[in-house]
Amino acid sequence: MSDAVQQANELLRERGYAERDLAVHTGPRGKALLKGNKILSPLSDEAEVVLRVVRDLVPTDGELGGKILRPAELREKL
Repeated sequence: MSDAVQQANELLRERGYAERDLAVHTGPRGKALLKGNKILSPLSDEAEVVLRVVRDLVPTDGELGGKILRPAELREKL
């Protein structure tokens, strides 16, 4: 697992997410996937980009509440 994927998962845990709700996984061809119950569909991109999304755009679990993250909205904010 890449350092970026590990860092993203550490940030998600610190923000209160269980792995089933939101986690970053290593994907094919060097990509990383942000997926789980709290995102409408997986977000796939380079690992560094996914880390940036997690670091800069994903709120804490408490702030997100019952809402669902939408990959298109996250991409708009990049």
